[in-house]
Amino acid sequence: MAAACLLAAPAAHAQSFINVLTGGTSGVYYPLGVAIGKIYGDKIPNVKTQVQATKASVENLILLQQGRGELAFALGDSLKSAWNGEEEAGFKTKLDKLRTIGAIYPNYIQIVATAESGIKTLADLKGKSLSVGAPKSGTELNSRAILAAAGMSYKDLGKVEYLPFAESVDLMKNRQLGATLQSAGLGVASLKDLSTSSPITVVSVPKEVVDKIGPPFVAATIPANTYTGQDKDVPTAAVINYLVTSSAVSDDLAYQMTKLIFESLPELVNAHAAGKEIKLETAAQEGPVPLHPGAIRYYKEKGVLK
Repeated sequence: MAAACLLAAPAAHAQSFINVLTGGTSGVYYPLGVAIGKIYGDKIPNVKTQVQATKASVENLILLQQGRGELAFALGDSLKSAWNGEEEAGFKTKLDKLRTIGAIYPNYIQIVATAESGIKTLADLKGKSLSVGAPKSGTELNSRAILAAAGMSYKDLGKVEYLPFAESVDLMKNRQLGATLQSAGLGVASLKDLSTSSPITVVSVPKEVVDKIGPPFVAATIPANTYTGQDKDVPTAAVINYLVTSSAVSDDLAYQMTKLIFESLPELVNAHAAGKEIKLETAAQEGPVPLHPGAIRYYKEKGVLK
């Protein structure tokens, strides 16, 4: 159905159709994408919208480059890898058509171990089992970066599992896995579920490790009591998420797309709590990919860009 729409109107594809590329239906990208699709459909004249569930960051950016989407969610480090054409991250060539609409909310790197595994620090992961996220997912790319900055690789681990969040937690409950690394918003359902069913340790990522990786990673804190039994703040890393479009989208449409995000923040907060962290003041911050000229026009109007 989507392909038919795209093929039917190539001449005015950007002006008449917005395909919003999200992630899995149980994540944060999907409910926010559904809300954005509705806002655009209601408020941009002569526009049809569609929301597509995908494998998230890497797939979204490839689809944008191919002209098969007009707006996508992506993690900052995946975006940087796409712009540089890093094959190791899943990009065979430089994706030069990408442009950003703006920075949105951060994903927190959350490394959680079962209390009985004895894992309390990053160094304790050596020889132990860790789930690093689905292969080539944004989470898995984050896992590689964190371990490398801590002077480790997958070879130092006892066993590596490439599993989505819920499946990782199931293995931990069954005492078949020591720890999981999940890159997500705070209070992610999978870790809440784990913390209520068995004692856990939230492993800190010290600031010096985060600084070694550098942007788009920033030092952050998982506040005390985010999870059951976590009675102290835990330092970690966060990676900014971006809304991304392509150079094929017209300046006028990109302007309207940007404007409506910031004029509709209450609807986005209703769709998911992560919407609370989307702020105009930080949206135009320097990202790994240039801002779309239409987005620049909006940020200049609002005084957040000179």
